[in-house]
Amino acid sequence: MYDRLQAVENRYDELNELLSDPEVVADAKKLRDLSKEQSSIAETVETYRYYKEVTSGIDETKELLSEKLDDEMRELAKEELSGLQEKAELEEKLKLLLVPKDPNDDKNVIMEIRGAAGGDEAALFAGDLFRMYSRYAESRGWKVDVMDASPTGIGGYKEIIVMINGAGAFSRLKYENGAHRVQRVPETESADGFTRLRQRLLFCRKQKM
Repeated sequence: MYDRLQAVENRYDELNELLSDPEVVADAKKLRDLSKEQSSIAETVETYRYYKEVTSGIDETKELLSEKLDDEMRELAKEELSGLQEKAELEEKLKLLLVPKDPNDDKNVIMEIRGAAGGDEAALFAGDLFRMYSRYAESRGWKVDVMDASPTGIGGYKEIIVMINGAGAFSRLKYENGAHRVQRVPETESADGFTRLRQRLLFCRKQKM
């Protein structure tokens, strides 16, 4: 694994040099292709470099612990070894980053959200889902375009179809399919009955105390 990671890091450094080459800069297609390749391995390289820092720190701490230390310094050194857990987590992340990517991962996404059985309450939940995915898309710098929508007039949607454009959109959203469910006090109904029930339960509990 580490040989592969080092090869990826070497390629990243090579791409940095190529992207500053005047001949490459003058070739729009080549510049675009190399920039895309560099972007695709950037997270792997950053994680690998941080992993090497953590590993180096652990090795230095272990070496320090082998020497004669006073109690205070020994405790501080032991605390530093808490990085062992972080090292294990980084190793797992690196393994995932080395898994070959789906060729569709960089494509855009058409998302359809429909309110199922439940009338206005289901439509409100569909609206909540749309806003949740929209905020997530915005946090990743993606663009959200509404292609078609059937609003209910109370903040919900019977149906809404959106196009999400951005690097890695498909890779992040391709498993977001199927039915979503929620259980809550309906916004379309009065909460008075629920409030009275809760008060009644509290009263009964007090009577038993």
